[in-house]
Amino acid sequence: MLDSIFKLTENKTTIRIEVVAGLTTFLTMAYIIFVNPDILSKAGMPRDAVFASTCIAAAVGCALMAFLANYPIALAPGMGLNAYFAFGVVGGMGHTWQVALGCVFLSGILFFILSVTPVREWIVNAIPKSLKMAIAAGIGLFLALIALQSAKIVVDHPATLIGAGDLKSWPVLLAALGFVLIIALEHFRIPGAVIIGVLVVTAASIAVGASKFGGIVGAPPSPAPVFLQMDLAGALKVGLLTVVFAFLFVDLFDNTGTLIALAHRGRFMNKDGTVPRLRGALIADSTAAMAGAAIGTSTTTSYIESASGINAGGRTGLTALVVGVLFLAALFLSPLAASVPPWATAPALFYVACIMARGLTEIEWGDITESAPAMVTALTMPFTFSIAEGIAFGFITYAAIKLAAGRWRDVHPAMAILAALFVLKFVVIG
Repeated sequence: MLDSIFKLTENKTTIRIEVVAGLTTFLTMAYIIFVNPDILSKAGMPRDAVFASTCIAAAVGCALMAFLANYPIALAPGMGLNAYFAFGVVGGMGHTWQVALGCVFLSGILFFILSVTPVREWIVNAIPKSLKMAIAAGIGLFLALIALQSAKIVVDHPATLIGAGDLKSWPVLLAALGFVLIIALEHFRIPGAVIIGVLVVTAASIAVGASKFGGIVGAPPSPAPVFLQMDLAGALKVGLLTVVFAFLFVDLFDNTGTLIALAHRGRFMNKDGTVPRLRGALIADSTAAMAGAAIGTSTTTSYIESASGINAGGRTGLTALVVGVLFLAALFLSPLAASVPPWATAPALFYVACIMARGLTEIEWGDITESAPAMVTALTMPFTFSIAEGIAFGFITYAAIKLAAGRWRDVHPAMAILAALFVLKFVVIG
């Protein structure tokens, strides 16, 4: 039956290989079950309920990818977007988490529409590579700032806005230990390096009395407090259009880039460079985003960590399905999740930030009309504490600089329209 559904023989794989690949992928991305509740709880969401919704949303997303696209690609609430949800939309703009969930749901609907029409390719092709890379790097810098705050390495300062915390405190020392450990384990290609780092720091924190131990296994918490709590009416307000766009935009490009990278890594691409069943994968991702919002978590998206399972031999959706089952099994680890302090997840955030910052290397530094808007995009995200503002400033700057330099032909019509809309937004709404 499995061979018939997932075409195992056709893809030259076996059930054993797919199960091992699924386990490998799960270990590399399991940190999200600790990190996501920690981040979204700062938006006022019940931590235990978010833990449950994280696991369930990931399982649903993996199943969708398995059956709609038959790819060994796992999904879960995405890093970066969860931080924007908590610190940008809720913390920065003052909206409720219910409204933020509504924005995620609406962005999923728009993503679904774009996935079944040619509009998606038109938009993706309109954005210059330098800005795409800058957006990824900017989100990385945004995560890095949040990680430094969670570890208490960076604290607020009345004169300089930010400053160094008590570098001799346990949170700082333990977070530094965790980051070094994660990088060392990644260097030696140890599966589950990030989750190992999180758990080691948690254990050390409990041992020195910096945090309390709540147990390991327990009854799964209920997602009821966050289930179907989206405020769609609030999300439809004009002032939130840029929020919906930010969720959509980042998910669209992050997901498209991830799928292409994984298709290349797994040699799924056709000879002409196209990705077979791409529409099915995008539909799975957009549906997962809507389902995740309904279940009660931030945007669910494809994970680049799926490359570890592909390297282990995963070739079909059975790998993704195994990951989904493991996420459901993780529901019983809620006491352990509650024991993880913020400075234990900070190294994981900083590690992801380092990976995302690699996008800076692909910016066209030899062309100042490309590199300057890219840096505006990347730097304004952490300094304004908003992914949406970073995207807006980047788009406006790119169009303005190209126009001033007499290179208006470099600006795609879609870019010009988006830049104009952002200007209008700042003038009318602020």
